[in-house]
Amino acid sequence: MEAILCPSPAPDSSHFLNGKNTNICCPSKTQSAHSPAVVASSEATLGRHLARRLVEIGVADVFSVPGDFNLTLLDHLIAEPGLNNIGCCNELNAGYAADGYARARGVGACVVTFTVGGLSVINAIAGAYSENLPVICIVGGPNTNDYGSNRILHHTIGLPDFTQELRCFQTVTCYQAVVNNLEDAHEQIDKAVSTALRESKPVYISISCNLPGIPHSTFSREPIPFSISDRISNRVGLEAAVEATVAFLNNAVKPKMLSDDTAVIAETGDSWFNCQKLKLPKGCGYEFQMQYGSIGWSVGATLGYAQSVPEKRVIACIGDGSFQVTAQDISTMIRCGQRSIIFLINNGGYTIEVEIHDGPYNVIKNWNYTGLVDAIHNGEGKCWTAKVRCERELIEAITTATEEKVDCLCFIEVIVHKDDTSKELLEWGSRVCSANSRPPNPQ
Repeated sequence: MEAILCPSPAPDSSHFLNGKNTNICCPSKTQSAHSPAVVASSEATLGRHLARRLVEIGVADVFSVPGDFNLTLLDHLIAEPGLNNIGCCNELNAGYAADGYARARGVGACVVTFTVGGLSVINAIAGAYSENLPVICIVGGPNTNDYGSNRILHHTIGLPDFTQELRCFQTVTCYQAVVNNLEDAHEQIDKAVSTALRESKPVYISISCNLPGIPHSTFSREPIPFSISDRISNRVGLEAAVEATVAFLNNAVKPKMLSDDTAVIAETGDSWFNCQKLKLPKGCGYEFQMQYGSIGWSVGATLGYAQSVPEKRVIACIGDGSFQVTAQDISTMIRCGQRSIIFLINNGGYTIEVEIHDGPYNVIKNWNYTGLVDAIHNGEGKCWTAKVRCERELIEAITTATEEKVDCLCFIEVIVHKDDTSKELLEWGSRVCSANSRPPNPQ
């Protein structure tokens, strides 16, 4: 695969709603077919160089939470035609959104501030690492003059050592770049981006807060191409997996609401097992996070996936316990005009944990979930909610969501009994319980 960082044709922009360059969000902006060979000196800054690199590899949206160390960097990112800023409610969701975006687009990016932002987003980056997703995590770092000064900065743990965040990211990213001088900034950024694409893993880029607006001659150079060798697949293993999948899907069900214009996102829990029984039509996306299994992942992932491919309608199945972790970015979905359908499964607790080891800690405080989403909606944007308690009400709600409210974010709270679980979850829980409760080996 040649020339990933060369100026490349822009992604299909037929779905873009406007060409305005704003900091609010959300309709991705169009971009020209090719970047110029030589960048004007006024645009040859570190911040604009990073922005161009992101656009060149197919990133049209970055998910961010502003903080004083990244504000100048954000100014330069949003100044780049073709790059749109999506402000998220917290760093964890920004990371999950970049994860979901990378699943659909092939690469994603998030921008947070130093330490308090970096350590908040790191759980999402770890999940992306487990799923082999090239997510570019960009952190606004300390002023270059503070390195080696023995100063104690805010947003830190009160020590003059600025490497704590870096050391944390070293185990969940395949490359780390700390950019605190201009001379090698070009090289560090390009190596980080290329490594993320080559390894299909997240990378960490820290950029000192006083550097994004400074021009440098290296930022006016034509992009340097590089090549990525094709990955070699295990043919025998692949054929066996395909045969097993075909056999499984022959017994699956195909809901009428699924089509090649939809994508399914399944949250950690019983949604894993129930959604696996779906027979997906050709072209329908399907995403879940089985390896890492971080509850709450699906809210941010739904935001990111829907932003990446707005021509598809995302259908998310989310448990109530998971939703309580990351519910805030329903706000961002509404703000961005997304039209996903979210099924909130309200069964009163952490059902997946119940099947592993029951206890009072698995019962959660019940929320009025539709009331919460209505409050977040607050009459701004398009959002429709429904609470259903039986099959007839569910069918009616699905009909409304797919017809009358097809252009709205639709939130359907499904009330189910706490013991209404799939047999697959029961079996899985029993196995995990047995594995977790093994006694120590004799010494």
